[in-house]
Formats: sequence, C-alpha cells, structure tokens
Amino acid sequence: MKKLVLSKAIAALKNGQVIVYPTDTLYGLGADIFNDSAVNKVFEIKKREKNLPLSVAVANIKELEKIAFIDDKSRCLIKTFLPGKLTIVLKKKNIVSNLVTGGQDKVAIRIPENKIALDLLTNFGPITATSANIHDKKPPVNISDINIHLKLSDITVYIDDGKLDGKPSTIIDMTEKPFKIIRKGIISEKEIMDAISYE
Repeated sequence: MKKLVLSKAIAALKNGQVIVYPTDTLYGLGADIFNDSAVNKVFEIKKREKNLPLSVAVANIKELEKIAFIDDKSRCLIKTFLPGKLTIVLKKKNIVSNLVTGGQDKVAIRIPENKIALDLLTNFGPITATSANIHDKKPPVNISDINIHLKLSDITVYIDDGKLDGKPSTIIDMTEKPFKIIRKGIISEKEIMDAISYE
C-alpha cells in the first residue's frame, strides 16, 4: 500500500471518519472503535440496527488483550488461526463501548490475514470490521460496486485491493461453555476441536 493512502486513511480515522479497507475475506467499513460518533456513522451507513454488534479488527494478540479477556483455550485458538479467517467472541473490557457491542458484554474480534489491513491496524489501532454494504444485502466484491451501494460522501478514504470475494470467517463464541459456533466458515469445528484438545 502506498504510504500516502495509508496516511490518508489513518488521518480520516483519527478525525472520526469512516473508511473502506480490504480484509482477507471482503471489504470492511473501518471506524475508530473508541469514538462513538464514528461508530454511529457506521451504523447509519449500513442502515444497521444498533442492537446488532459490530466486529472489531486488531493487528495482533497484544492489541486484542487490550480490549478483551482471554482464557487458555481462546489464546490457543488465536495463536493457531490468527491472523486468518476466524472471528472470536470474548468478554469485552470496559474500554470497549457498548455501542460497538450492541449493548452486550462481549466483543467479536478478528486479526485479518491481509497486509494492507495489518499495516493500517498496526499504525492506527482497533477499528470496526463490518462488511462494506447495506445491512442484509450481499457485500460488494470491489470498490466500484461499493460506490454504487454506499453514498460517496459517507466514506472519506477507499483503499482498493482489487476483487475480494473470500469465504466468510468462522465465528466462535468462547464466552459460552462449551464454546458455540455462531457462523460456519472456512475453519471447521474439527479443526477448532483439534486446536484446543490439549487439555
């Protein structure tokens, strides 16, 4: 990614604006999770009900630990599958606004396996990781289609990484005992069981 585009994206995020950025699955709407005004914009752009939580993207496990509590099994999954196509739901820390989590006490977190996303997250910090589309509509796979679906004036910076049409991440809720797979994705339940069967 060109440094100029990265700089513009970081500046937009710092100013409470919304960007479109690539992940290892689809394009995401990115906003500073610690800025409620910016998070509100994401809900408005997507026409999404505020009782529906937004996922969060972070750069690494150190950043993840700042916003959520991690037990041994969760840590094992994170080390095995992330960065990658796993979204892990954990108990949130108070630093995370209830607006981001739809009023719940847990947060869904990803570390995307995409260099552009990781550069952005490393240089800025945690941002929202919801798909760049109107809620309940099929996510567009390229920037030109996103421009058709979303208002140009709502997005400050677009980071183009070509066509993105990856399979969805597996979502696992580790706050449930036993754990609960919320959405089946590219990582299977067997792979998850194998990863945490050390106990």
